[in-house]
Amino acid sequence: MPIITATIQMGGYISVVKLVVFAIGLFTWLPLLKWVNADAKKVRANSFKWTLIVFLTGATGLLIWLLIPLFIIGLPMYIIAVGTTAAIYVMHRNSLVDQFQKVLTAEHIKGLFTNQQKQVEKVNKGLIFITANKNKVPPPEPKTPEFYGFKTAQEFLNDAIWRRAKDIALTPAAQQYQIHFVIDGVLEKQQPKEREEVEYFIRYLKHLADLDVEEKRKPQTGRFIVQKDSRPFEWEVTTAGTTAGEQVRLRLFLSHHILTLNELGLIPEQLEQFQKLRDIPNKGVFIISGPKKNGITSTFYALIRNHDPFMNNINTLEKQPIGEIPNITQTIYSLSDTGTASYAKRFQSILRAVPDVLGVEHCEEDKDIAKLACSAAKDNKMTYVTMEAASVNEAMGKWISFVGDKEPAIDYLVGISNQRLIRKLCEKCRQPYEPNREMLRKFNIPADKIKQFYRPGETQHTRRGKAIVCEHCQGTGFFGREAIFELIILTDEIKKLLKQVKSRTDIANVFRHARMLYLQEQAIRKVAAGATSINEVIRALSGPQDAEKEKKKTEKTE
Repeated sequence: MPIITATIQMGGYISVVKLVVFAIGLFTWLPLLKWVNADAKKVRANSFKWTLIVFLTGATGLLIWLLIPLFIIGLPMYIIAVGTTAAIYVMHRNSLVDQFQKVLTAEHIKGLFTNQQKQVEKVNKGLIFITANKNKVPPPEPKTPEFYGFKTAQEFLNDAIWRRAKDIALTPAAQQYQIHFVIDGVLEKQQPKEREEVEYFIRYLKHLADLDVEEKRKPQTGRFIVQKDSRPFEWEVTTAGTTAGEQVRLRLFLSHHILTLNELGLIPEQLEQFQKLRDIPNKGVFIISGPKKNGITSTFYALIRNHDPFMNNINTLEKQPIGEIPNITQTIYSLSDTGTASYAKRFQSILRAVPDVLGVEHCEEDKDIAKLACSAAKDNKMTYVTMEAASVNEAMGKWISFVGDKEPAIDYLVGISNQRLIRKLCEKCRQPYEPNREMLRKFNIPADKIKQFYRPGETQHTRRGKAIVCEHCQGTGFFGREAIFELIILTDEIKKLLKQVKSRTDIANVFRHARMLYLQEQAIRKVAAGATSINEVIRALSGPQDAEKEKKKTEKTE
């Protein structure tokens, strides 16, 4: 039988497509390895550990890919191994860095396809920031800490200006910052913000106000300016450390408009009585009283300005002036004075200049002020003093106590006022309603003369349920404030009766007998005129808890 010998020769076969795919996998892994090594050092992760993990994962994936007979199975295994390791590293490094440094997030990917200039334009609300050194600040580069602070500053301060906020408080909590605005004297709670976002905002504000960015414990104060539509808004920023974090307060400085008597909100009879003070033959002391933050200084300035500065030598003693009064000498008592002279001694030094009209803020700071004011009244000087008191009756009692002797305290007193600030209803959105007749009787208002009261307008909504906000009052229902007053001018008959009183109840009876209208009665006149609402009067004249109870009662009767 013939023998057939077959010679088998070994040969090789290389797929160009598989080689290219394998090369792509290899050259994708190597740059990843290089980036992880550099990035880990940058974000302060364990560079050696993560470089080794990515190297071993990639090398093992390549080896398995080569050894598995089926190329199509090795490829996804390699991709899964390298991709999973890379994803784990990205999640780890993102947990170590700030928001703007995170990669492969939705914001990061979106930013890759967005022009940087467009990013700046998108967050810019038209505000121009000016530092404490009066330098304009250009918009920062995107994807920087400054940019995130700039973004929040644009949104936050634009909203605060639109809402007419005068004071802003940012208080740290666990994961957020609580935000409160003071609008027309009322504290309004806003939506809280994430802690990280506010921290960028605080750093940006510190740069603007020329404060130490790294100092987070000691109190710091500075100023900066925000320009909107060519109108400057100067803000004072105060920072201080707490156990929960850094708290911030922003206060808006306004070019203060010194009010005249006509602008205070006085009713005609009261305005006439105030105006006559400059012409009374027997000068003396007039007390301007009220709780804190109720416009006492504005009334104080208006009464001082009621006198002709060219015909009279006018001097004031103040601690914190809210404005400059033209042609009047304003003496400021500062902290540096406390070591050398008391408040009363500074007032005494002013008396030596022989002024015709005097003004003293916070007479309760030093009880000797009251005695000195009575001495000035002996020389026929007109003296205006301010004090903290809840009513004219309380102010009268305090004054007698300060002077220490009832006779001169009453003899040299011309009159007393007490006031509160109330919010005025927005004339664009206020709504009329017919008041409850029983409520009118409660306040001694003739039911036949009052056809309607007004209250803040209710929020309207579109068909889709979106709230329609009044652009004039920004949805608060109120716009601006004015004062209501109790006022008594002391006649000889009233003084005679006051000298016989033994308690504050007796004082109240004397003033009532003189037909002085109380704050509540004056406030109801404002309500009847449509200037404010009954609930606003309750809020202004009551404590927070009492106001809430009275408000509920009133709502039931409306």
